[in-house]
Amino acid sequence: MPDLLLELFSEEIPARMQAKAADDLKKLVTDRLVDAGLVYDGARAFVTPRRLALTVQGVPAKQPDVREEKKGPRVGAPEQAIAGFLKAAGLASIDQAKVQPDKKGDFYVAVIQKSGRPAIDVIAEILPDVIRHFPWPKAMRWGAASASPGALQWVRPLHAVVATFGPETEEPDVVRFSIDGVSSGNVTYGHRFLAPDAITVRHIHDYEEKLARAKVVLDPARRQDIILHDAKDLAFAQGFELVEDAGLLAEAAGLVEWPVVLMGSFDRDFLAIPDEVIRATIRNNQKCFVVRDPKTGKLANKFIMVANIEASDGGKAIVGGNERVIRARLADAKFFYDTDLKTRLEDRLPKFEGIVFHEKLGTQAARIARIVALAGQLADIVGADRAKAERAAQLCKADLLTEVVGEFPETQGLMGRYYAEAQGEDEAVAHAIEDHYRPKGPDDLVPSDPVSVAVALADKLDTLVGFWAIDEKPTGSKDPYALRRAALGVIRIILDNKLRLNLSKLTAAHSAVVAGPRHDGGESNLLAFFADRLKVQLREQGARHDLVDAVFALAGQDDLTLIVRRVEALAQFLDTDDGKNLLAGVKRAANILRIEEKKDGRSYSGETSSALLEAPEEKALAAAITLAKVEASAAVAKEDFAAAMSAMAKLRPHVDAFFDKVTVNVTDSPNAKALRENRLRLLNEIREATRAVADFSRIEG
Repeated sequence: MPDLLLELFSEEIPARMQAKAADDLKKLVTDRLVDAGLVYDGARAFVTPRRLALTVQGVPAKQPDVREEKKGPRVGAPEQAIAGFLKAAGLASIDQAKVQPDKKGDFYVAVIQKSGRPAIDVIAEILPDVIRHFPWPKAMRWGAASASPGALQWVRPLHAVVATFGPETEEPDVVRFSIDGVSSGNVTYGHRFLAPDAITVRHIHDYEEKLARAKVVLDPARRQDIILHDAKDLAFAQGFELVEDAGLLAEAAGLVEWPVVLMGSFDRDFLAIPDEVIRATIRNNQKCFVVRDPKTGKLANKFIMVANIEASDGGKAIVGGNERVIRARLADAKFFYDTDLKTRLEDRLPKFEGIVFHEKLGTQAARIARIVALAGQLADIVGADRAKAERAAQLCKADLLTEVVGEFPETQGLMGRYYAEAQGEDEAVAHAIEDHYRPKGPDDLVPSDPVSVAVALADKLDTLVGFWAIDEKPTGSKDPYALRRAALGVIRIILDNKLRLNLSKLTAAHSAVVAGPRHDGGESNLLAFFADRLKVQLREQGARHDLVDAVFALAGQDDLTLIVRRVEALAQFLDTDDGKNLLAGVKRAANILRIEEKKDGRSYSGETSSALLEAPEEKALAAAITLAKVEASAAVAKEDFAAAMSAMAKLRPHVDAFFDKVTVNVTDSPNAKALRENRLRLLNEIREATRAVADFSRIEG
């Protein structure tokens, strides 16, 4: 079957837009093909700085024929209705329609058969529309036609379009269309400097091979592999190792069509700057990689750049130009760093009095004061030195006012640690200043030192409690204050460090501090938010979200470490036959209760009457429930949830026997009403007994 080749050749596409553009092109074109009945075998999208390309393999040569039946008016309907039907169905006379009987009478039906159109004609309509409505984040107009209404907008001026269609074994046809003066064809161009001449292409393999000969590596993944391999080899040859950077690697591959890796150097004096500042300077300004000395683990005074040309001088001029720029940028960074060291962190704090954190939450100074107070409270709980925790909390935001962080915001926290160490702060204080932002994401480290833990929790809890107090909660996909990330950070810190925190008490007390007179008890909603985030966290680890619901449904469940232990024990219990059967019995009891309570308009809570227990099975069940409650409660008090589950398991045979031998809605007894009510209370006691470990009604299955 034929293949489609499409290339949109333009001026340089910004690297940050390339990957999404390739995905968008693939989806937009293939979706339209499928909608048109042209189901294909496979598709691949490619992108370089100057071209966006797509190949779709195995496209049918024509659309499938379509047979459609169009129902018309009733036989004998007015002439006007019949005329409208004939026009809509494309029939010359009513004799061309067939009569189809229906329960309401006989109706005219038009059988319409449409022959499928050649695929190349359909594609010629699809592609211009996709190009004209392509979703670039930013686009531009150019040339004489730019002022006309509906002029093409593209990320950069579009110069040529390749569009061919045909079997691999034959000469393909050009898919003919024109858009704003750019006509489709089969001609593209190689590397801007190394092979700028026109190239006639046919199919994807021919296209890739000819571009490669013209110094263009079409596949961005291949360009990344070349850069990474050559950079590692070049660093190793000089006795260094590459500091890998996936984001920079992808960006570098988006800046070149023919990657050539070169090494430059800078003055050793700049190594007095923290490694992270050197790396940020070189990365942000020149898109270059840094290397380290494997013997010391410290950066070397070398960097690796990626050129887009094989220079006749071996790249000396390119290296020299980059060295001059990097030297100037590092000189600026060193000046910033040296200037920052002249001012102690605490001397910067008064400036926060004039900086608003949020109009409803006050200044940064007020926020820092809250974090200090909360960190002190948490220090006592997590076993940290209170004075150190409060000192770290006081200084943790100070580096936001430094020159280096102003230039490189990604170094906040880290630079605070460097400055704290330079002014002689305790090591635990210095590291807490850096670590209080952690974890920043699912792959980031979690603070483990008690001082760091106290400050990191205080920072995140103040953020969450504060925005809950002013009703600025995440909605849908919108989370401008990163509150989901903050909650997950709290959860990870608590669970990884096996902390025992009473979150409801802690958040309630802090809500009163943050909100003052506005305090409205919104911390309960915040606990529900933690429950949702915990479900996400546990689900990613393979746990069932309904088990988290079952545990959270119990009153007073705000100790996340205990909740996870309960969930783990519950999951293990439900994997046993006793657990599965007890769950089925509890759900059966709950269903009967729900139906009967709804029918009677009342609940059947309260204790059962031993005098009304007639059948041996109900007597045995009542005794088993009493024993299970005592044993399970004692086990829960000791936080031995496995033992609590074992106590619940003892109910299983008695529940089974009860449902097998006892009729709840008894009718054949003079005391039927009292017996029925007592047995419904017994069912309720089954439900209540299991709530010692979880709310079984929340468990699926």
